[in-house]
Amino acid sequence: MPSSNPRQQPLSLALPASSHSQDFPSLFSDLTSLLLHHAPASHGRAPVFSSSTLSIPAPATPSPAPAQAQPTPLARAAIGACAGAAAGAFTYAALLPLDAVKTRLQAGAASRGSWQVFADILRTDGPLGLYRGLSAVILGSATSSAIYFGTCELAKSLLRPHLPPFLVPPLAGASGNISSSAVMVPKELITQRLQSGAATGRSWQVLLHILQTDGFLGLYAGYAATLLRNLPAGVLSYSSFEYLKAFALSKSNGANLTPGESVMCGALAGAISAALTTPLDVVKTRLMTRVGAEGSRTVVGTMQEVIAEEGLMGLSRGIGPRVLHSACFAAIGYCAFETARLAILKSYLEGCERKAAEEMKAGVAAA
Repeated sequence: MPSSNPRQQPLSLALPASSHSQDFPSLFSDLTSLLLHHAPASHGRAPVFSSSTLSIPAPATPSPAPAQAQPTPLARAAIGACAGAAAGAFTYAALLPLDAVKTRLQAGAASRGSWQVFADILRTDGPLGLYRGLSAVILGSATSSAIYFGTCELAKSLLRPHLPPFLVPPLAGASGNISSSAVMVPKELITQRLQSGAATGRSWQVLLHILQTDGFLGLYAGYAATLLRNLPAGVLSYSSFEYLKAFALSKSNGANLTPGESVMCGALAGAISAALTTPLDVVKTRLMTRVGAEGSRTVVGTMQEVIAEEGLMGLSRGIGPRVLHSACFAAIGYCAFETARLAILKSYLEGCERKAAEEMKAGVAAA
């Protein structure tokens, strides 16, 4: 919700309203110019990359009013981590049924459609079958999302003074993905074994079974494939969102843009990254859902097995549910994160103001 104080207004993404059409060469030229150069000072606002959906908003114009307390890099990381935990748990739980269908499609060799798999799950396990592994999803996604957003906040705060603005989003997204994958991989391993039928019982029982049979490293089966999938997907999705937002803000006359437009651009960025990285997701899922010594345990070996059994089209298994899942996840996730982040930021700034006021009163009283 927009704030009445211009110093607290976040920069959000939306497609700028325009009364005239623009051809692709002109659009590409404008976007290229934006990414390579800072916004002109004559526009009366900070460069478009000085703030983002993962950063604390900067003031739109200089003001002679007393400077408002600004969070330190560690405070920004803590705010992002708390907001990310809430948004991650909510978003992953809401989209778990789509993820269940995608996992069944990628784990099995039989050629079946998404709706057939969805009907099979309802027929055999009932509606609750779509939510197998929910406890692992909530715990794992909240933790990994907190690490991801917290790392992104910290990385952006540290990188922004030293690098060109267009390099900050991909590097921040990459650092967040690397750190969060350490928590995400065990969570996905347990969830996907439950969803694919490779394991039964509760999430904690599957965890104990993996530790007993494969040891601690067994929790990281498919870790290399997950990194290969998450790094390109994360950089593509996050950077696309940031660049589209920056371009939209450079063309928009308003300081804030509608949540609906932000959701649309987030969904587009998520769908593009998901479609391009589906082959890596297929390989990762095959590695995670294998039990015992069957099949290859390497990324290249598993990819060769999929191509030999099903051809190149086998690497696109589950692309429909995956693109839908990722688009919905990006749209809902950004909205949930921004809502939580702004609420926490408002509370933080109000606390800083109260503390400053109390210190000022104490100083006056002491004088």
